[in-house]
Amino acid sequence: MTQAKGKQGEDIARAYLEAQGLITRERNYQTAYGEIDLIMQDRDVIVFVEVKYRSSDRYGSPLEGVSVHKQRRIKKIAQRYITDLGYEPVCRFDVVGIIGTEIYWVKGAFE
Repeated sequence: MTQAKGKQGEDIARAYLEAQGLITRERNYQTAYGEIDLIMQDRDVIVFVEVKYRSSDRYGSPLEGVSVHKQRRIKKIAQRYITDLGYEPVCRFDVVGIIGTEIYWVKGAFE
């Protein structure tokens, strides 16, 4: 996927999550381990969001694109973010899958 399509998917996911009441804390938070697409606030919970965008489901669900390896990397990056905060908040890992115009939000997609 091109960077432009990835950004478009993140824009769609962010707007959708904000419409659901979440607040954007960070976008494309980067560390030496990689990046997290979105970091949101859902009341008192910090939500780390992986966004997967596909124009069709021809090659499977975008939700299937978050492998165990990717989950481990996201957790490492999240730990860095938490360390920088200086306190241990309640956290959740969500995935937003977008296929064309359909949005699928999986809360607590992994631990």
